[in-house]
Amino acid sequence: MIDAALLPLQRRLLAPPGQWLAARGVRADHLSIAGCLIGLGAAGAAALGFFGLALVGLALNRLADGLDGAVARVTGPTDRGAFLDIALDFVFYAAFPLGFVLADPGANALPGAVLIASFVISGTSFLAFASVAAGRGMTAKEYPSKGIYYLGGLTEGAETIAVFAAFCLVPAWFPVLALGFAAACGVTGVTRFVAGWRAFG
Repeated sequence: MIDAALLPLQRRLLAPPGQWLAARGVRADHLSIAGCLIGLGAAGAAALGFFGLALVGLALNRLADGLDGAVARVTGPTDRGAFLDIALDFVFYAAFPLGFVLADPGANALPGAVLIASFVISGTSFLAFASVAAGRGMTAKEYPSKGIYYLGGLTEGAETIAVFAAFCLVPAWFPVLALGFAAACGVTGVTRFVAGWRAFG
């Protein structure tokens, strides 16, 4: 919901380190992969009950996710980079809640399953819209630098990361937070289906 507003600030902050990394031969694809691996490590830390370490991994994952774009803007974006950026984000978004499910299956399994299912609903509508939009040559005015058509919604990246951070800070609240955010993701999915129905009619 607020990603478009935060994007200009993110670009300004990450442009200098992105230029520094690019000048030293660091590639955007490498940052995308490293960020995903760190994110999977954060999910593993959550599964073992190391929630503070999971929070640090979450922050580093998001930093890498921003830096890969900053480097790509210096070296030039590629289709492979756009693919890795979105695909590995979805891997992380599924894995991180799973870590909390494994940490306490009795309390967290059902809320975690509902949350991941809501991610599937929201994510598939997002990717389906982007696929058809690409075939029509459509571009998102709010996200002109994205590698694919980025259809916003009630729950976007910023909201997801805020909830993931809350999981780490108050893990006992995972069931309530997960179910509440799953409902919001469900709303996002429905609005994206409606947007596709209207745009491609």
